[in-house]
Amino acid sequence: MKRFFSEFFESIRIAFEQLNAHRTRAMLTMLGVIIGVLAVTLMGTAMNGIDKGVNDTLDIVGTDVFYVGRHSWEQSSDAWRHLKNRPYIRDNESKKLNEIIAQTPNSTLFRAAPSVQWWPQGDVKTKDKSITDVTVVGTDENFEFVNKAPIEEGRFLTQIECTTGRGVVVLGYDVAEALFPGESALGKVVRLKGKEVQVIGVFAPMGSFFGLMSFDKNAVVPIKWLRKHYQWTMHTEIRVKMADGADKEEARYELMGAMRRLHGQVAEDENNFAINSTDSIEDDLGPVKAGLAIAGFGITGLSLFVGAIGIMNITFVSVKERTREIGTRRALGARRSSILLQFLVEAISVCLVGGLIGLGVAYALKLGVDKAFPNFPFVFSFSLVVAAMVASITVGIMSGIVPAFLASRLDPATALRHE
Repeated sequence: MKRFFSEFFESIRIAFEQLNAHRTRAMLTMLGVIIGVLAVTLMGTAMNGIDKGVNDTLDIVGTDVFYVGRHSWEQSSDAWRHLKNRPYIRDNESKKLNEIIAQTPNSTLFRAAPSVQWWPQGDVKTKDKSITDVTVVGTDENFEFVNKAPIEEGRFLTQIECTTGRGVVVLGYDVAEALFPGESALGKVVRLKGKEVQVIGVFAPMGSFFGLMSFDKNAVVPIKWLRKHYQWTMHTEIRVKMADGADKEEARYELMGAMRRLHGQVAEDENNFAINSTDSIEDDLGPVKAGLAIAGFGITGLSLFVGAIGIMNITFVSVKERTREIGTRRALGARRSSILLQFLVEAISVCLVGGLIGLGVAYALKLGVDKAFPNFPFVFSFSLVVAAMVASITVGIMSGIVPAFLASRLDPATALRHE
């Protein structure tokens, strides 16, 4: 074992001497590995970023929240035509659902709130400023318990305000910043569809989905106020939050039973409502992410394969150039395993140095992309560094093993006569 380590460290010394002696050739040889590791690292960084962005988005939407509506999020057009006669969800069903939850011992459900979205998206204005494409949501006082965004300033809607349909609004962070930059929005009056409402609260910032869809560009008003001023095409959806620590499937079945009870359905009746959750989004995104990963890593793997061929070729050239040296070493008593280890370590060293350079370039590009696209969550993790180094070592072994084996099998006498 002591002899092996001695030969191993001697092989490392020789490898770096060769790299230093043939710097230009070594750099050109490394280029394939640098590009391959760069591609692998950037692809892994992007995939980690996509995962983080999706997970953050699902967390904002609510992984512990069910969305009860007339139709499923996954339905095709044919299914929609089949289910078009389903009854619309009514605003007061959420209140009845809360009563059922309160009467159920150890319920897996916590709170329900109606949600009616103003469609199309509206404008919110003051006397001298406005912001377009704001998502206006009508709801009641229970929405505070099912919504992920906390109140940063002011308060949420009260039961009296929701019951009377008073003209008050809680603004999303982006809306408040756009209309009242550098000042408090509380107590100010804004206009929705030409109607004045008073700002009573502002949500804390929640971020966006890859910078494409902001979760802070919204305004929440009492559902009765919204119905009074804009009735057409606004379908109700009920958001139901699970109790802490509840099993999701148990909660889903409890909610299904409660909704069937509200709709007066008997055992043989098919559900005339749909219970949606972020699970369906994850299921839809899973194959897409897998396809991107397969395609991306397939292309980057090809880059590494090309790099490996280049290193193998240069290692063959190095063996050819140093045939007399190999013969001399063998004549002086060097073992075949020592020769094999020497050339294998040289190939691995080229790949490791190339991999480190590739990682450095990838990290620099990641910092540049972070500045150019701050909303895209590129994630440069330690696992990616390990994967890149493992890939570099694997390429070094694959590209160096055959030339190293052939070098170790050279006959000393024949090698010494080589010109």
